Amino acid sequence: MNEADATGQHSGHAENLVDHHVMLAYQSIGVIYGDIGTSPLYVYSSTFTNNPSRDDLLGALSLIIWTLTLMVSIKYVLIVLRADDEGEGGTFAVYSLLSRHANIVRRDPREEMNIKMERTLTSDLKPASRTARAFIERSVLIKTILKIIGVLGVSLVMSDGVLTPAQSVLGAIQGLKVVNEDMSTATIVGTSCGILILLFLIQPFGTTKIATAFAPVVMVWLIFNMSFGIYNLVHYDHTVLKAFSPFFAGNYLVRNKTDGWRSLGGILLAFTGVEALFADLGAFSRSWVIDVDCYQYTGQAAYISKNGDAFSNPFFNAVPPGMFYPSLVVAILAAVIASQTMITATFQLLSQIIKLSYFPQIKVVHTSKIFHGQIYIPWVNWLLMVGTIVVTAAYNNTTKLGEAYGVCVILVTFITTSMVSLVAVIVWRLPMFLVLFGFLVFGALDGLYLSSALTKIPDGAWFTLVLAILLSSIFILWRYGKENQWKAEASGRLSLSKLFSKPIRGANQGDAAGDPASTGIRLAAGLGGSIISPIKGMGIFFDKSCNPAGTPIVYQQFLQKFRATPAVAVFFHIRPLPRPTVDVKERFTVSRCFSDLDGFAPVQSIFRVTLRHGYTDEVVSPDLGMILMEQVRSFIIREASSPPAEKFTPNAASSAETSSSSVPASTLPLTDGSIKLQQRRSMEQAVRQRLDSLQEAYEDQVIYVVGKEQMRIREGRHAKDWARRIVLAAFLWLRGNTGTKVANLNLDVDKLVEIGFVKVV
Repeated sequence: MNEADATGQHSGHAENLVDHHVMLAYQSIGVIYGDIGTSPLYVYSSTFTNNPSRDDLLGALSLIIWTLTLMVSIKYVLIVLRADDEGEGGTFAVYSLLSRHANIVRRDPREEMNIKMERTLTSDLKPASRTARAFIERSVLIKTILKIIGVLGVSLVMSDGVLTPAQSVLGAIQGLKVVNEDMSTATIVGTSCGILILLFLIQPFGTTKIATAFAPVVMVWLIFNMSFGIYNLVHYDHTVLKAFSPFFAGNYLVRNKTDGWRSLGGILLAFTGVEALFADLGAFSRSWVIDVDCYQYTGQAAYISKNGDAFSNPFFNAVPPGMFYPSLVVAILAAVIASQTMITATFQLLSQIIKLSYFPQIKVVHTSKIFHGQIYIPWVNWLLMVGTIVVTAAYNNTTKLGEAYGVCVILVTFITTSMVSLVAVIVWRLPMFLVLFGFLVFGALDGLYLSSALTKIPDGAWFTLVLAILLSSIFILWRYGKENQWKAEASGRLSLSKLFSKPIRGANQGDAAGDPASTGIRLAAGLGGSIISPIKGMGIFFDKSCNPAGTPIVYQQFLQKFRATPAVAVFFHIRPLPRPTVDVKERFTVSRCFSDLDGFAPVQSIFRVTLRHGYTDEVVSPDLGMILMEQVRSFIIREASSPPAEKFTPNAASSAETSSSSVPASTLPLTDGSIKLQQRRSMEQAVRQRLDSLQEAYEDQVIYVVGKEQMRIREGRHAKDWARRIVLAAFLWLRGNTGTKVANLNLDVDKLVEIGFVKVV
């Protein structure tokens, strides 16, 4: 390739990258900004219970403006969005980021080798960062707390995902009461439920199509917000702009005391959706937030200052003449999009939970071949739909929903502040005084709103908290069970060298080298010491761990139960990658499993094959045996080009030499050239023998061997043992009802062998 071609390819790649970022930015308008953008529908009505005075109106507006500035523009956009974990956002992504820079978590053995650890050398850390990391790594309590709050943050956002669609759509549909005050609550609730059902029905189309379709609506909605706000400022009371002074915010709280503090529970609704902004990061990208909602809030304040009772439905009451019905249509569509924000966030967060083994592996559909983070999870979608409809029917208006809404949001923002502060110390290695200052400022702001929001618990906020605690319990229960499972599986995993004992010397000395029966191969004494017999054919053993230092449990169980091994054994591991497809040439990696006991190789024809695939690649197909045979064949041929010491075992080399000549080698006056020629011929013959043996094994039969692991709980008499048994019993029940079934494998059932075994946890 010449320099011009290389430059052209680089330019083309750069253009594609720019196009992708532009498209993501456009799509993000159609999803991310919907939730924050629809807050003007209900903030004032959730803040005031009666006609506000002018001073109270200015104070509330000042609080809204400065809260949006500090919470959204500064805290989240400038700081939090940079605490992503390889493009993923949300509190659990922050926890995952910390776990790659500090030893605070035990990982799934299947994923351990694929994790990109970025732990900074202790000598490179500043004293404060070094002390903080060492303290966290040594403290079991701190590691447990980090795990719990990381999971709780995810659960709170998912719980909020049940309320957000109900709050947004009800807030839009209630606008109909402006033109028809006699409209019944049942009509409003029924219409809202119908719209929500339609929203969940279109989720299988994928984030790309939905976001692309929604983006123009959000853009129109934001333009409406800005233009309506400017209109009301000009026509009613432009002096409300003085609320940009923080004096009015402080004066509001000082003057109203407890009542002002309680009203913060309504004002915090102005920044609901900011948690989804971070959680949706994996589906889109980091982007700048231009908050045009301030125009709408100031415009509504200008209108309410002249029409005091308009606070009950501020957006629709303040609509300019002739724009009611267009704004109603756009508001309903924008409310639907606000719901989409939380639905997308729920999908993203649950996928993170699954990756770190806090939830069973369930079906995740990647909806885009270009944007890898855009996913759809079917059963979660339907559960969200049911939950949202139940909540809509139960609360039936935004005032009641406002009592339950917002607690989860502010709890998530407080958790995020705490965890990002740790990231700033350990990952970003910022000065401690700077991190402490930021934590005190934003933590105090979070704490002020949180204390007010907690007063809503008796009035309905208990529902989302209970739901979040229930979800957190399920996640932690699954993780606890998986850690016990990993421990039990690791205890019985042996290397090939420890799996077999030495051969029985003198037995069947005249047989061909490499035949397990001829050399008298036995299992290790601890496994029964049985003689292993050869069986014809090729055995493909599904290996879920892919630990190069160990033998798959399913192969070990096969040896113990059948006391035999196939002529060719393949340890087959499937490794998914977060990309649409993997090139065929890069998809397979093959290596030889070699065991050496005092110079003796008990089993030579064992290979380890790893299949790396993307989410659109077909992984297991009926012709899997032929594909793996061809991969092993190619490996043997490639192996022939490596140095002789790496290619052949002593038995194979001696066998090849013996078959190449009937005259003892010591009687031949060989020159250096003739020795090299003879060695090359011997090696070529050995390679042909191996290829012939592989072909013969494949033609004899191909069997697929999978393990069926059954877990049993260890007995115990103490109270803590009974608690442990109850938790593990729940885990095993959940595991039994969510595990992948053998019948789902796209393989010939006649060639499938299932090996059952028991592990004690």
